[in-house]
Amino acid sequence: MVKVYEIKQSVFADNDRQAELLRKELKEKGVFLLNLMSSPGAGKTTTLEKTMELLRDEMKIGVMEADIDSDVDAFRIAQTKVKTVQLHTGGMCHLDADMTRQGLAALGTDGLDLAILENVGNLVCPAEFDTGASANAMILSVPEGDDKPLKYPLMFSVCQVLLINKTDVLPYFDFDMEECIRRAKQQNPDITVIPVCAKTGEGIDKWADWLRAQVKAWKEAGGESGADGEKEPAGSES
Repeated sequence: MVKVYEIKQSVFADNDRQAELLRKELKEKGVFLLNLMSSPGAGKTTTLEKTMELLRDEMKIGVMEADIDSDVDAFRIAQTKVKTVQLHTGGMCHLDADMTRQGLAALGTDGLDLAILENVGNLVCPAEFDTGASANAMILSVPEGDDKPLKYPLMFSVCQVLLINKTDVLPYFDFDMEECIRRAKQQNPDITVIPVCAKTGEGIDKWADWLRAQVKAWKEAGGESGADGEKEPAGSES
């Protein structure tokens, strides 16, 4: 007789415990942690650059840039004058709660209102691991196609907000905005969808408003919201 051990389940269970602990600690400090995910090239870094322009004078922000290698993205975000650290995953295609904790230690959370983790570009692995974030956000770019909610359902299921980026190229791609939103809400009826163009800045104000509301509600409610599955803060769009 051969015994079968569910290693994957054990790994996830341990990570979930670590994530809950990290979320609790961040709640006590009043730090809202956003986990931003997308495929490579969807526009995470450009979106963050535009976002920092709108929010950096209102709140204290720190950004963790996660990549398998290089410091290209961290250098770009550092130019926006917010505190930035580069995290190298050593070949890993995602961050888990312990890796996020290490990143936050390097970043320093004292006095922060908003910490942002730009996760490794991938629509599969990052969705499987709870990082301890207060909320999960994802970016889908128009060139990727409107069928991605059907192909990567878990990613859309775990996110509280979806940014549909690169709307400036809609005329050149066979992308049905309404159908994409319908498919996203099929996976997650509560997901907030915000069309944006990070290049031109279109829609970034609505995204910034969403973040403002989340950070405010997180602090006022003591952190009972977002990625841990509890109630979502007020003030979000649908």
